Amino acid sequence: MGSWSHPEISLPELLKLIKGFADMVILASGYQSSGLFAHWDPFNIKKAFQWALFFENVFKNIDGDQDSLDELDAALFELTSDPHFPQGLKHMSSATLSQARYFILEHLLRTLPMRDAHLKAVLEATIEMDLDELHKTETNYLEVYLEKLTPKNEEVKMDFSPIPCADDILDSKAEKDTKIEDLTTIAIEGIRKRQLAVSRVSSIETSVDVLAKAATHGNSNELLDVFLQEKENHPTASMWNHWRTKTLSYLLDKRTIRLVSGARMIFSAPKVQWVQVFNRLDMSIEDDTNICETIEVLLVGCISSRWNNVLQHFMLNSHLQPLSISALYEGVHNLILKRFQNVDHMHETKNLKEQEIVEYLEVALSNQIHHLWELSPALTAASLPIWSRVFEVYASELLSQFKGKTTTIRCCSCIHDNKEHTECEVAERIWCLYIFHVIKNPVF
Repeated sequence: MGSWSHPEISLPELLKLIKGFADMVILASGYQSSGLFAHWDPFNIKKAFQWALFFENVFKNIDGDQDSLDELDAALFELTSDPHFPQGLKHMSSATLSQARYFILEHLLRTLPMRDAHLKAVLEATIEMDLDELHKTETNYLEVYLEKLTPKNEEVKMDFSPIPCADDILDSKAEKDTKIEDLTTIAIEGIRKRQLAVSRVSSIETSVDVLAKAATHGNSNELLDVFLQEKENHPTASMWNHWRTKTLSYLLDKRTIRLVSGARMIFSAPKVQWVQVFNRLDMSIEDDTNICETIEVLLVGCISSRWNNVLQHFMLNSHLQPLSISALYEGVHNLILKRFQNVDHMHETKNLKEQEIVEYLEVALSNQIHHLWELSPALTAASLPIWSRVFEVYASELLSQFKGKTTTIRCCSCIHDNKEHTECEVAERIWCLYIFHVIKNPVF
């Protein structure tokens, strides 16, 4: 027989309600399961708070009954360990649910994007909830409420720490052994910290834009003189500079950085969950735009965890002494030969998460490998691991085009025009493979 001893609700019944509460928290984060925005008004936010208050009252009735809490936490651990359970809520515990209102308020404040109507609804609902609670115990509840919000005549120090999660609030409560602030105070503090975070992100984006412009445009005559001198000394130098600029423009682009951030979030979930997300997308042959964007996210996902290393590797090695396109070809050709000899060893050292993404990518690209030529040459080269079948197909196709062999994919007209591959897309893609795979560096 279990240790659960609440007088009014059984443990199985409580767990069913907790599952429903988890669904509500997901909606509070801003999105429906379909991916559409979840719209919240004050009435429904109050209903969410009231549901959360129910859990708080349940835990008040078993406060001090450690056996009941232990049994619930064991059941919650089993529930949250299911791969289908939302991974963002896997740390849910009895401690979290004992302060459920603050937990759901945190998610309401972190919704993306924070629209004006949503912000107004959150504040209206929190004020009404606080007034309702005070009305139960105070005759002059409005005066008491306003007194709580009136700043004290003491120096207020700015707190730049992140918005606390429910468990952090509980830890703070345990240390101070005092009652947590009312919902309005928590909401105002959360909004203030979010505003600060947005300001910081905006500053970072501005800095990245400045860096990207400086790296890709170059605004001094001195740089131009250097490029002209390089071109005179090394015929391929100007082309290397052009490819380097083009690659940096993509890697430092605001859209790319957002893709990296989104990919990290998506692929931090178990495979069974992110596969469900991609399976809902329309990847039909007729919809080229959709499938290209999906493939781009998958490619970014392969390297999102080591994005900084990718940038460092490129910056370190794209400034090396320029080589002829023939030398680049030989380097990539030898790489493929070594791959055939050592592919079994490569499989032993591959990253599990990367392997899962590549396996899904290979299925998505089935009979549609040409879509790789519609994406950034640098992203394709950096993302495809050398042990993968799709890398072999991609690299071999490029080398075949370089040699003028008949292929189903054509990305330049050099052979038709009886020209060498020097400034075309084939040459650029071979250059990217050389930079990211032939040149080895500890940072990569």
